[in-house]
Amino acid sequence: MNLNQITIPSLNLDLSIQFYKTLGMNLIVESQPHYARFECKEGSSTFSLHLVDELPIGNGIWIYFECENLDQFVTELIGKGIVFDEMPNDKSWLWREARLKDVDNNQLILYYAGENRLNPPWRLR
Repeated sequence: MNLNQITIPSLNLDLSIQFYKTLGMNLIVESQPHYARFECKEGSSTFSLHLVDELPIGNGIWIYFECENLDQFVTELIGKGIVFDEMPNDKSWLWREARLKDVDNNQLILYYAGENRLNPPWRLR
């Protein structure tokens, strides 16, 4: 089994589409007003949005996007007006992460983990 796609809720597809295009995602399906799908810049995964009347309550959805040149990418996004809640920093779980929210307040984590993504020192064998 392979994770191919994730779909998240959005209150405003127009704003969300623009936001994710600014992040560099390639819009491949636009079925307004209810649905949009993007192709990730690397790999073969897709990411989609669907229109909802209300967002989930609580911590919501956390989405991780791996970026090999994380610091450079964050700098480029800041130049495009993207606001970060947390700048790139090294975590105790051996990942480097930057955090931001999308227009629907979903938590996005841009990160680089390298070999530690699948093979951290504490991996169960």
